[in-house]
Amino acid sequence: MHILDIVENSIRAGAKKIEIKIVEEKKRDLLTIEIIDDGKGMDKKTLKNVLDPFFTTKNRGKVGLGLPLLVQSAKESGGGIKIKSKPGKGTKVKATFGYSHIDRKPLGDVNKSLKVLITANPDINFIFEYKKDDVSYRLDTKEIKK
Repeated sequence: MHILDIVENSIRAGAKKIEIKIVEEKKRDLLTIEIIDDGKGMDKKTLKNVLDPFFTTKNRGKVGLGLPLLVQSAKESGGGIKIKSKPGKGTKVKATFGYSHIDRKPLGDVNKSLKVLITANPDINFIFEYKKDDVSYRLDTKEIKK
């Protein structure tokens, strides 16, 4: 659900290209989820407040829980989060989790999540990269559309 929520932020920011990267490194006991978009990006003030659950850029509601909940999940498993953003350039969210940590949430049905994102947003180019130890997979909807 974290992936869907962060990607929804990217879509609302006008992204036309969204990269989703998942890396499982058992040897390093690390799970990394990275979402990179080419949306409108965030200014310094927004970036400073984006982890506050009572801050949101949405027109509706008074809370923005997506990123704060992702941070909580990452920290519960011994990981953390890094966010980089520049106005007009896009945003990069990278969350790390302790792979074998008992409090790490399961990835869930990534295939189903991707299907929903791709079919509901045909004008967006999604790039999905998955790596687990020495095995990797890459899906680029731009290539599929050709």
